[in-house]
Amino acid sequence: MTLLRQQLIRQCKHRRFRAKVADSTGADLTGGQLLMRTLVLRRLLRRHVLDPDEKVVGLLLPPSVGAVVANVALTLDRRIGVNLNYTVRSPVMAQCIELAGIQHVITSRRFMEKVDCALPVDAVYLEDFADQVTWSDKIASVVAAYCFPAWLVAWSLSLRTVEPDDVLTIIFTSGTTGVPKGVMVTYANIGANAAAIAQVVRLAPHDVVLGILPFFHSFGFTVTLWTVLTLDVKGVYHFSPLDARQVGKLCQQHHGTFLLSTPTFLRTFLRRCTPEQLSSLEVVVAGAERLPAELCDAFERKFGVRPVEGYGTTELSPLVSVNVPPSRSPAGPGVGMKEGTVGRPVPDVLAKIVDRETGEPLGVGESGMLLVRGPNVMKGYWHQPEKTADVVRGGWYATGDVALLDADGFITITGRESRFSKIGGEMVPHIQVEEALNRMLGGDLAEELKIAVTAVPHAKKGERLVVLHTAIDKTPRELCDALACEGLPKLYIPSPDSFHQVEALPVLGTGKLDLKGLKQMAMDVFALEC
Repeated sequence: MTLLRQQLIRQCKHRRFRAKVADSTGADLTGGQLLMRTLVLRRLLRRHVLDPDEKVVGLLLPPSVGAVVANVALTLDRRIGVNLNYTVRSPVMAQCIELAGIQHVITSRRFMEKVDCALPVDAVYLEDFADQVTWSDKIASVVAAYCFPAWLVAWSLSLRTVEPDDVLTIIFTSGTTGVPKGVMVTYANIGANAAAIAQVVRLAPHDVVLGILPFFHSFGFTVTLWTVLTLDVKGVYHFSPLDARQVGKLCQQHHGTFLLSTPTFLRTFLRRCTPEQLSSLEVVVAGAERLPAELCDAFERKFGVRPVEGYGTTELSPLVSVNVPPSRSPAGPGVGMKEGTVGRPVPDVLAKIVDRETGEPLGVGESGMLLVRGPNVMKGYWHQPEKTADVVRGGWYATGDVALLDADGFITITGRESRFSKIGGEMVPHIQVEEALNRMLGGDLAEELKIAVTAVPHAKKGERLVVLHTAIDKTPRELCDALACEGLPKLYIPSPDSFHQVEALPVLGTGKLDLKGLKQMAMDVFALEC
């Protein structure tokens, strides 16, 4: 396998006079300019900030050309760059920094003014380097970027000493169900994912990838950062996926063709972008949460492209499976996709379903725990071998998702193990109840979710279903009666006094429902009744 750093240098040289990365601030760099600026920053960091033995370095930057340059500079210096989640509370970020052993965090003054974040270690501001660049920095970097062959640049940076199993980055899990864990992602992990994406989605030189997911998100890091850097495509970036109007302008300006998003963000684009702004899109892939058909219908009607669903987890670098849109399927429409599923596993990735109690393999159409094996499985959790052993056994990663495989190899996710409650000896799926309730509140899942289901402890039943919702036009009693009329088992139906109105449902910066926050909100309200 060609290591990512060497492939990055080749692609920058291949596009040395063609656009490679751009962002909404107006920055627009060719491959040559990107490589030159990266090499300059690498020299500055080595000279003014980082000790030779400082292996792990933090980054606190939104998706942008500056963030791309900073990430690549650390990688070309054979260091492990860790993109920190700037949407979490400061104590959680401090936990991540301590666990990773970070001494410096690269950021910008402008960005730090916008986020409410206190860093427990030294901040390195990119703006402060502006007057520290020397002529020797510029000349050496220009010669390397434009004159030297790629192999010589790689040799001068000692990149050939890097092994495929070396750690490229640490990505912290979203913490939806607990304290974030540091996932060690290797060069081989990211390389396998990038190769699979190129093969399945068939990215071509005309493609422009919209980079709106943050780099602390595994899909943002793998797809919109490293897949862009190592393939002959262009990436354009914006700091917030919620800023739909600016994302629409960016897509129209740069003729974006590929968008990786979440259903939550797609709903925002549906409301705030014009058809002209997203008319150039050819591929829209959504993940992180279930993609409703109603949302696909509405998006296709307005923008002329139908979103497809994919699946992955941070521990799998992250891509596992994806539906191939008709426009990119070599076998023709309908062959590579099946709506309602998350697609087939990508090349070299295996999936199987096992019984959640016994671990025995299950047959076609039988629901159980989804296990995945392949070159995308993480190296492990940083400094937590016992937690790694809990989820990776014999090369198979236990995803924690409940799923089934059909006869054609398509995966259907039926629930998250953490989103089940054991009530009266039976496993009750929160998602099934949640989707039924949302349908009853209007039947249009293209709109934002108004209701979410979680559980709190119960002295007699073990657990009790709890429903948190925003302002709705039906009473809890009416919703409970409607669930009964729909045929849901009695155990699946919350009691009317288990409903509570909130101002907004908690959502993570990645667009996922914040399950940990949801549970805490429920505990705050119903704790005395538990």
